[in-house]
Order: sequence, then structure tokens, then C-alpha cells
Amino acid sequence: MTDFLPLLRPDRSESAHTIHLVDKTSFDGWASRQPPARRALLDAMRLDGKTGYQFALLPAAGAAHDVVTTVADTAKLSPWCLARLGEALPSGTYRLADGNPGIAALGWLLGQHRFERYKSTPAPARGERVLLTAEAAGIDRIVRLAEATAWVRDLVDTPASDMGPAELEAATRALAKEYGAKVEVTRGDALDAGFPMIAAVGRGAARDRAPRLIELRWGREDAPRLAIIGKGVCFDSGGLDIKPASGMRLMKKDMGGAAHALALARLVMGERLPLRLHLLIPAVENSISATAFRPGDVIASRFGLQVEIDNTDAEGRLVLGDALTRAGEDKPGLILDFATLTGAARVALGPDLPALFANNDALADQLLAAAAVQDDPIWRMPLWDGYDEMLKSDLADLANAADSPMAGAVTAALFLRRFVPDGVPWAHFDTFAWRPTARPGRPKGGEALGLRAAFAALHARFGA
Repeated sequence: MTDFLPLLRPDRSESAHTIHLVDKTSFDGWASRQPPARRALLDAMRLDGKTGYQFALLPAAGAAHDVVTTVADTAKLSPWCLARLGEALPSGTYRLADGNPGIAALGWLLGQHRFERYKSTPAPARGERVLLTAEAAGIDRIVRLAEATAWVRDLVDTPASDMGPAELEAATRALAKEYGAKVEVTRGDALDAGFPMIAAVGRGAARDRAPRLIELRWGREDAPRLAIIGKGVCFDSGGLDIKPASGMRLMKKDMGGAAHALALARLVMGERLPLRLHLLIPAVENSISATAFRPGDVIASRFGLQVEIDNTDAEGRLVLGDALTRAGEDKPGLILDFATLTGAARVALGPDLPALFANNDALADQLLAAAAVQDDPIWRMPLWDGYDEMLKSDLADLANAADSPMAGAVTAALFLRRFVPDGVPWAHFDTFAWRPTARPGRPKGGEALGLRAAFAALHARFGA
């Protein structure tokens, strides 16, 4: 992973190139104060302060250069307004002409991250672009956010051939070693007996991709208890209800919920929040074989409910149901889960906007407020009780998919709610974990969506 720490440094008045931020309101006044040579250059480049994230290198004394870049609002910087500069500027040291970068430093760092594991000839090194800030106390947190975001991207971008249940377990063990946490993994006969829905979903996979429940615990036993759960379906063929080729193409990203959960756990431990953390990742591959679970099967759950399988492609909610039950047994004060759960959420909200479901209004409000501050948008969807009847089964306690094509994201969340302990605040993020088109600092591919919002809410709730 990119070493972000050297790219953001305390400003100790060293020599640096100056970055001027302008917007459509301030551009004309700023330009009028520039020397004639600079004004001519701005005119030649048609930089007007109104069009996108433009930037230009401007001559300065000696061999130095300044930079001018347009942003939406100089008074409120977004995380991404410096991302294009982080990608494209010549190597060197830079500082803003006025103020400090704050959250905009995140884009500066991520603009310099590359995932090149599978490139036989990596892009030539361009040198580091270092940003100075007087907000020295905030550097570590921005770096941790960049590391967590890049980790989500790298995990999701890794092909399923190299990112199966065993690799998710290895990633969890490496994280535990870094922070002194403990890991427990349930597989084989113990999984069959204790977590039957996880076992059923993964039983069609090859032996070296066998299903498992991965659990990490960290923090003082007497601290408030937080459970974080991530859907770890490392590849989803759809099972016997097989997906079409177009629907299967991106299914390496179906472990995106696990990637978010791992990254959030890293942030919680890195910040040393006073919590007893319980991370749970049900890691499976939903494959097709003679042993795969079938439409019409009835599967037991750890919770005790019997679930009729209406659709083997509605497998994520099954593995999450057993994980939610296990989390509840430790009596947490809060549960968060992340999952690339439904196409219906993407139809409703598109790729950039995770659907948030919560059984507690105060928790939902806290998450939405954090999302607004962090510029990491989420959108609350309803746990509409009237749709519970769509999950009825004539044979078992409930079906794993609705008997209607409508309200797919809602009915999936209602299924999960059946496994949440009464009275425990719970939030479910139905996230895409993918960016279909590139933007500055945000390449096409795996993406962390809702991660910063969730961490900010946890920090507000539990931080010292």
C-alpha cells in the first residue's frame, strides 16, 4: 500500500510552491491582482474559475512555480478539491496560500495511490507531492482515513482468484497482529453445527475456498461493546439461480462489505476508541456444484428460524443473519453492518449513495449528520413494516427473498432485522463498493462509500 505519511507534513516554514484556491466568486478579483504575464497565461489556458477543477502552473521567482486551481467553494473545501493536484502536479513540496487543507488533504493523498499489483510494467515513478499543513494534530487521522480508504479499494479490486475466504482470514489476522487483537475462526463441522446459513451458502465451493466465520476482538472487556459485520461473499455466481454474465462480471466486489468492516475496524483501533470491538466476517463463495444449496431448500439458522430458499442469489442476507445472531450473543450496545446486498438499492440510489437502514432514529440522525460533515453521503431508507409479509413462507418461518420484485432493498433489510437483538441500535449499509467511472482521487474500481461517515459517527459517539 502507498505510504501516505510522508505526503502530508507539518508546515515548518520550509520552502514550498504556493497553491492558490479560487472559485467563481473570487477568481476575477484574484486574477486582477496578478502580474501581466500570469494574466496572459490564464487567458491562454481559458481558466475562468467557473469550470470544474481546472488548474494551472504559474511562473514564480527563480525556478519555482505557483499553482492556481478552481474549487467549488473556497470557504468549504471538499475532500476531493485537491485530488487532481495530488495526481498531476510535478513532484515537490506545496502549501496553500491561505488557510490549511483540512479534509481536502484526503484527496491529495489518495490522488497519489495506485493499485498496480497486476501490471507487468507499472507506471513510472513520478516522485512525491508533499503538502504542508499547520494542522499538525490532524495529520495522523487524515493519513489513517487515506489508508483505510485505499485498503477498501485494494481489497475489492483484487480478483476473486486471489481474494477468497482464506485471504479475508489472512487480512483479518494481519490486522489483529498490528493492533494486538485476537482472532477466532469457525469452519468445518463447527460451522455446520453453529452457523448453518453460512455453511449452506458456502458448501458449493471448492475445498480451498471453504466457508468460515472470522471474528476479531479488541479492547477492554468492560468498555462499551460495538459489533461491526461485513458481508464476505468473495465471489457470487448467483448459485443455482445463476446470474447472467453481465451480472457476474463484477462479483469479485461482493466482499465489499467485508472490506468496509475491516477498514472501519482499523480506524477504530488506530484511533484507540474506548470500545470493546467485535468484528465479524462471514466469508464464503457462492458457487455452483453438486453440493450447492438449492431453491426450495429449507435451512436452519443460528437464531432458530427456519428459512426457505426462494432464490440462491439472495445469499448475502443469509450469511449476515447468522453473523448478526452471533454478534447479539455478546450483548453489544451498537451493531453496524456493511454489505453489497441488493441491486435494488443501486436502482433506487445509484452507485455513489449507500442505502442506510436503521432501527433507531437517533443513530440514523447521527450517521446522516456525520455523512454531511464528512462529505461522504448516505441516504436513509425505510424499514417499512408493511413489507414484512413479502417474506412469508408457506413451508418455513420465512423466505430469504420476497414474493414481489418491488422494494428489494427494503425487504432485504427487513430479513436482516429478524436477526437483530431487540432493543439494540443497528444500522445496515447497503453499499455498492464500486466506482463505475473515474474522478480525481477516485479511480474506477473498488471504493469506500459510507466508511468515513460511519467512523465520524463512532468518534462522535465514543471518542474521548
